[in-house]
Amino acid sequence: MTKTESRHEKDVKAEVLAESERRDLEAAKRAKRFRILVCIDGSDESYRGLRYAVKLSGGQDTDIVLLYVRPIDQGLRSGGLQLRVARENMLNWGLDLPGVKYLQKGMDLLEELGRMRGEAASEFTHIDVDGDPLGDHKTVYQAEDGNSVVLKLKTAPDIASGVLDQYELGPYNLIILGGSSRWRGMAENFWDPAVAEKVAVHAPCSVLVSRDLDVGHGHLLCTDGSENSMQMIRADALIASRCECPISLISVALEEDGKAQAEDNVARAKAMLDEMNIEVVETFVRVGNPVEEITEIGVDYSVIVVSDTGKTGLTRFFMGSVAFKVLNTAHNSVMIAR
Repeated sequence: MTKTESRHEKDVKAEVLAESERRDLEAAKRAKRFRILVCIDGSDESYRGLRYAVKLSGGQDTDIVLLYVRPIDQGLRSGGLQLRVARENMLNWGLDLPGVKYLQKGMDLLEELGRMRGEAASEFTHIDVDGDPLGDHKTVYQAEDGNSVVLKLKTAPDIASGVLDQYELGPYNLIILGGSSRWRGMAENFWDPAVAEKVAVHAPCSVLVSRDLDVGHGHLLCTDGSENSMQMIRADALIASRCECPISLISVALEEDGKAQAEDNVARAKAMLDEMNIEVVETFVRVGNPVEEITEIGVDYSVIVVSDTGKTGLTRFFMGSVAFKVLNTAHNSVMIAR
């Protein structure tokens, strides 16, 4: 009896090890690809963000993950549904579950934009979540060219936590979420900051908050001459080049005697992009309040791109950096680049 139990334990350990190795291999493959997490909440702005993701996915190395986060339980009762949905494409459930119709609309948009070309659903996954009758569900659509589209219905205590938890299952190069009333309508204070702001503060990757996002007007990249901002410019220039988005640069001096430094900031950033064979369409040097100057000029662009401070999440929140003030002040889309 002891030997039988011992063999069983060894078999279990071998299975756990094999599963761990499989996940590590999948994570290594994902790390080599450009992965975009698009948060879908049913708002027009979230679908504008999806359109932008498609524009970024022109290459042959891009995965798009559509995520809907719903609160735990939400008054649902499964009626023995778990086994069925664990084996079946969530879009075939025929049920009006929270989020499914929003993900379906996202799929319809991807087909309309030509992003879905004969992809077949290749993987259905169900994960139990304590306190919720339906748990998490994922459907993967794999194309012959190696690109994939993933639909994820995730259960979490709140939306921001669900988005950040999903990053840990990534990784992702970019998170896109809509700056709609649903995302920004929560109390904006220390204890309950807006979802978009919380994700932008804590996510390890770049975060794009989509507001009236029109992809045809280019990126305005902000530089203060710091190493962080130079790294941001390098990173976003590569992103912008994926969608053939024009690039402009801006640096703002607080006082007139700092204007020469601001001019040097722009010149160095432009020289770096020239070396990367990336064209800079226009440059701006302004004197004044950085947030006001950036948002005034930035309104004519698809995206204002600002660099992270490089500090930890809580420090970013308390510091109230220019980047996060621009995020909260601008009326158009803003990317916090990392």
